[in-house]
Amino acid sequence: MVKIEQDLLAKNDAFAVKNRARFAEAGVLALNLVSSPGSGKTSLLIETINRLKGELPVAVIEGDQQTSIDAERIRKTGAPAIQINTGNGCHLDAHMVGHGIEHLKPSAGSVLFMENVGNLVCPALFDLGEEHRVVLVSVTEGEDKPLKYPGMIRSSGLMLITKVDLLPHLDFDADALAANARKINPGIKILKVSARTGEGMDAWLGFIRAARSLALTGLESRVTV
Repeated sequence: MVKIEQDLLAKNDAFAVKNRARFAEAGVLALNLVSSPGSGKTSLLIETINRLKGELPVAVIEGDQQTSIDAERIRKTGAPAIQINTGNGCHLDAHMVGHGIEHLKPSAGSVLFMENVGNLVCPALFDLGEEHRVVLVSVTEGEDKPLKYPGMIRSSGLMLITKVDLLPHLDFDADALAANARKINPGIKILKVSARTGEGMDAWLGFIRAARSLALTGLESRVTV
């Protein structure tokens, strides 16, 4: 079993290297959004895309086991999106993403959001070639989520605490959630957001803009050389 897993991850990592090189060549910022089912990834994406309209190009790879519901919701914003159905698989892999890139052909300087399958276990193991892995944890999930799924927290650079508009109606301690995440990953950045009210969206968009600027700086340096 260990040998099989090592072979699978090695093959995936090879495809991830190709994806990352392709993103770097075009100055594309690739973000891998991961979470449990129902954390609000698609709703956050829709609000994010609507707020970025006219400012920068966006494309989306949607990962689900079945249906194209989320991709259809994304396309209604005007952003190009492709649905990847994994069947019995519990995660996107770098090879799937490579095919998605070929179909979408994200323009130079764009932001590519990869909405992974709702799962906090398997996606932690698979590098997609992203620049940043962003884990979403909603206020309805419990403060101990990071302790139960340390691999995902450890491999993520940013955690979004979602649906914070519900906090007045719940017995939930967002500070305890953040503290538990930092026990696993002391360097993780944490933002509180609500796609419904807009709380924290400026900070989230600021993160995207800053990360995209770095991606474009790398592209410009290669063009200059």
